Amino acid sequence: MSYGTQSNGANPLDPVQLLKSPPDVPDIERAAHPQNTVLDEDSAVTKAEKLERHGGRDDFPEPEAKRIKVEHSIDEGARMDGATRNERRKGVAPIKPEYLVHPPGSERDRGAAPQDDDAAEGAAHEPSRQSSDTRGKRKEKSRGQNTSRSFGSSKDEVGLCSSRMTRPEFSPSECPYGEKCRFEHDLRKYLKDWKREDLTTFGGICPIWKTNGRCNVGWKCRFVGSHMVEREAEDGRKELILTENPDSIGTPKPEVISTSSGTLNDISVQARTDLTKRKYKTPKADTYNKWLDTQSPKPEEQKGYQAIKKDADLEDDVDGQKQDKEDNRARYISPPILPSEKRRIYFGPETPVLAPLTTQGNLPFRRLCVNLGAQLTYSEMAMSLPLIQGQKSEWALMRAHETEATPPSSSPSSIVKDYDNARDLRFGAQIAANKPWQAVKTAETLTTLCPHLRLIDLNCGCPIDLVYRTGAGSALLDSQAKLEKIVRGMNTVSNDVPITVKIRMGTKDNRPTALKLVERLVYGGEEAQVYGRGGSGVAAITLHGRSRQQRYTKSADWEYIADCAALIKRFNENGDELADTVREADSRTQPAGGKVFFIGNGDCYSHIDYQRHLSEAKVDSVMVARGALIKPWIFEEIEKGQYLDKSATERLALVEQFVRYGLETWGSDEMGIGTTRRFLLEWLSFAYRYVPIGILEHLPPKLQDRPPAWKGRNELETLLGSDNYKDWIKIR
Repeated sequence: MSYGTQSNGANPLDPVQLLKSPPDVPDIERAAHPQNTVLDEDSAVTKAEKLERHGGRDDFPEPEAKRIKVEHSIDEGARMDGATRNERRKGVAPIKPEYLVHPPGSERDRGAAPQDDDAAEGAAHEPSRQSSDTRGKRKEKSRGQNTSRSFGSSKDEVGLCSSRMTRPEFSPSECPYGEKCRFEHDLRKYLKDWKREDLTTFGGICPIWKTNGRCNVGWKCRFVGSHMVEREAEDGRKELILTENPDSIGTPKPEVISTSSGTLNDISVQARTDLTKRKYKTPKADTYNKWLDTQSPKPEEQKGYQAIKKDADLEDDVDGQKQDKEDNRARYISPPILPSEKRRIYFGPETPVLAPLTTQGNLPFRRLCVNLGAQLTYSEMAMSLPLIQGQKSEWALMRAHETEATPPSSSPSSIVKDYDNARDLRFGAQIAANKPWQAVKTAETLTTLCPHLRLIDLNCGCPIDLVYRTGAGSALLDSQAKLEKIVRGMNTVSNDVPITVKIRMGTKDNRPTALKLVERLVYGGEEAQVYGRGGSGVAAITLHGRSRQQRYTKSADWEYIADCAALIKRFNENGDELADTVREADSRTQPAGGKVFFIGNGDCYSHIDYQRHLSEAKVDSVMVARGALIKPWIFEEIEKGQYLDKSATERLALVEQFVRYGLETWGSDEMGIGTTRRFLLEWLSFAYRYVPIGILEHLPPKLQDRPPAWKGRNELETLLGSDNYKDWIKIR
């Protein structure tokens, strides 16, 4: 709970003035939170998660047992004396008494309602409940999304023709549509009648022009006044022209090929058109998929096929089983192509990983985290089928900033054979697929069109219902043979780009399957062991210590993560035992260097959590997700090994930096500013949950703790901790 939503009571900033409950917020103002708005430019996964959250989940009551337990704990807290009150209460952030809005032990002294963290990857298993006045009535036919709402549009009332956008007033390019063009050709009329007034943010100076020397949106820029002048022509007429910033022209850039906005992996219009028309060639994937179709055992053969022993060299096998084994070996046809040698990668204690985050893991946020110390980043999860169909919204997720193409600042603490840090990158792509042929085709397409990829990660943990029901995401946890087949296929066609997977403990609570899956991926299933093919070739495995059913509730199970880490450690240590034997697998099918890395994920919110997971769970590195959304400087804390009590001014500077990065990515015109504002609100819906460590009684802070109503050490800190978007507007 926070300042912006207090009930009537003392104002923490001005005790004389009382806080009043805000009036009911109309629907159009509730829509200011972009998580509820489905937009055309959203990726497939973002649309899916918004549709799931659209029904809302706030009206679901807590379970009776949980409600009784919470109420009982509150009653107990009211009877505690001063000495006992300082003890940490489970699930409640320990705010110092002087920063509490309500006195300890009062009726209002309780933690805020838990936030719906399914916003990171989708939410709401259950449909929304019908209101009492609509129960029993016939459901009206749906006529589309958000038909009863009114949303503003981020575009000019009348747009400026692209032939005039970056040209001087008297020297426009020729418009191919001539008089039939529906956009404005008169520059002065556009600036006067159709374009909104310039913004005063950043002192009215265009951040793109200041950084790059020129603004790529020209006259449509909402800061155009900072890079335009009116000069007198030779004939006496006054002409409007755009200027360049001499201080930024010629500024050295990193030695990577990027666009003027500093982005990488932008595919050409022709390539996307070929994908849409199914003209793009993927020869490796096509060849491998044809071979894959011939390897599926017929139904009448499956029983004898699965009866083969795991140990292919067992001497005392009975004659019947030996015959079955020989028959299946005779039917086996070697793959037409084998994987090429992969680029060596490294995960270690000095390489904290930023998780792939749906919607929030956009390019400006990743760029912000890299500046704060994130060594490895991932794209938002992209669906494989829209990628190979050339959908623009999915390919936009593959874009990376040039800072993500630089090597991670790491010095491997363990020997990694042939690892070359200079050839390493920070940015990896994550995809989801439900069929082997889709994943294989996507892998070849990505490695061909996106030259700046560290790795391709297969998502096997996404809990979104729409993804799960298609057989992708966490549904692959229950189809381990298919998952192994997908990883092998991707590994075959991905050239030198390694393949990794991200999984959960399982799909059901108390029924974990990840340990068995990890064993299958690193050692190979029964078929692979019979034919001596070894493991799937996966280079790294990331395990989120929760099941699909849990979503983001309860705490991550790091003991289970430790069990899986021990299995992989044994595999890495005992790999040499199979050398020079018939069981030795082809080195081309194995991960580079013969080592499988293992990364843990879940509830990492401080450098203390990070170091504890490394030492106790014995993982190679830790992936940070919600912890980075709430406080992006967690990577800086990990690097320095200490808590950083960021002031409100420093946190506001990070917000400003995100806005600058957003405008550089999406543009400073009306459309770009609207997109930047939307993703800023997405981030602030997590960032407001940060409770400054300076007002906490106990450390370390816990990700699952929810604070009671609190006030900051100054007004800005209080506004930054509010969950009311109206307070976010005040911090401009």
